[in-house]
Amino acid sequence: MRSVLFAGVSVFLLAFPAVAQKEPVTAVIGSQFEAFRNNDAETAFTYASPNIRRIFGSPERFGAMVRQGYPMVWRPAEVRYLDLREVAGSLWQRVMITDHAGVVHLLDYQMVNLKSGWKINAVHLLKGQGDSV
Repeated sequence: MRSVLFAGVSVFLLAFPAVAQKEPVTAVIGSQFEAFRNNDAETAFTYASPNIRRIFGSPERFGAMVRQGYPMVWRPAEVRYLDLREVAGSLWQRVMITDHAGVVHLLDYQMVNLKSGWKINAVHLLKGQGDSV
């Protein structure tokens, strides 16, 4: 009995760091969605990690990539935040987006915690729905 209780506590404690970070992580992702809805690529770009900012170089190029490659992210009809998990030391937030045609898309957002706060470091479109950024 004691070992079962101990195992349950251990599992809870191992999962707790990811659970504790969910609200700040989803707030960053949600803020980027809001910026996209407002056609504000400049603000959306501020939620990207330095690596992503280096790759795209400017808010305009970043915004164009999202509009063309990830229209469901640029204009989601509905957003649901699913599980936040740690994989190989990185936090990944699963997001379910329903586009305006009613098609459901699953995406994984890799998050990094910098001195300036949480940033989006990568987005992977899941289930063979496309490439990743």
